[in-house]
Amino acid sequence: MEYLYILFAVLSALLAALTVIFSKIGLKNTDADSATALRTTMVLVFAVASVFLSGGWSDLSKATGPTLLFLILSGCATGASWLFYFKALKTGDVNKVTPIDKSSTVLAMLMAFIFLGEELSLYKIIAMVLIGAGTLMMTVNKSNGKSKAGAWLLFAWLSSIFAALTSILSKLGVEHIDSNLATAIRTAVVLVMAWIVVAANGKKNVFAGLDGRGFFFLLLSAAATAGSWLCYNHALQIGDASVVVPIDKLSILPVILFSRVVLKEKLTAPAAAGLVLVCAGTVLTIL
Repeated sequence: MEYLYILFAVLSALLAALTVIFSKIGLKNTDADSATALRTTMVLVFAVASVFLSGGWSDLSKATGPTLLFLILSGCATGASWLFYFKALKTGDVNKVTPIDKSSTVLAMLMAFIFLGEELSLYKIIAMVLIGAGTLMMTVNKSNGKSKAGAWLLFAWLSSIFAALTSILSKLGVEHIDSNLATAIRTAVVLVMAWIVVAANGKKNVFAGLDGRGFFFLLLSAAATAGSWLCYNHALQIGDASVVVPIDKLSILPVILFSRVVLKEKLTAPAAAGLVLVCAGTVLTIL
């Protein structure tokens, strides 16, 4: 049972991969901001349902001021990361955007050592070097004529920074209350942010371009996201962030496989070598 959090981290990674895949399909003819808001609404429904099923509402009285603050800040960081990520995904290839987004791993690990006081072992130092080097190899020379003036690149890096902040803030916020309840609170914050962005951009018809097929895949994406978040927060609650975060980022494997087989997006030799380094580094974090 000591390493049960690793299982939850792996499940989180698998569900996160499905989130990206379903979102890419569902975003095809839909505005990125509107799709994010609609998907987050669905995620909140799943998250609240899980709280009722688990009886997590009883922990609401344990939510102190600092706990709520960290969860709210985590939700804000998540919302920002999502918005930037889906903007990048809208204009860039999946196998270009995803590696950059996953580079938040190294930053999150460093934050865990600095702010959470987690152990900095030799294995984890080597792991960070391998993950960082692998990510760099996967992101160099990625520009092509299809991307809009490199806008996807900026959005992807901003997504990465906010994703790292999300991990640390979530760890601080989930320590003293039920992880399902923490997920619901964080999702509610993300939902408010998402709809504010939609309103600020003057989007009147959020369903424009969203047909039955698109809505179905966004629904699947929301279910996968809810499951991923529930598993991820539980893993953070019982395990070290410096181990949970790298494992969660292994969602890149099925995503890149999907982009190659279904979307016909090619993975260069350097990028493939970089992927091997990222995976090797992730395995070292568990040792």
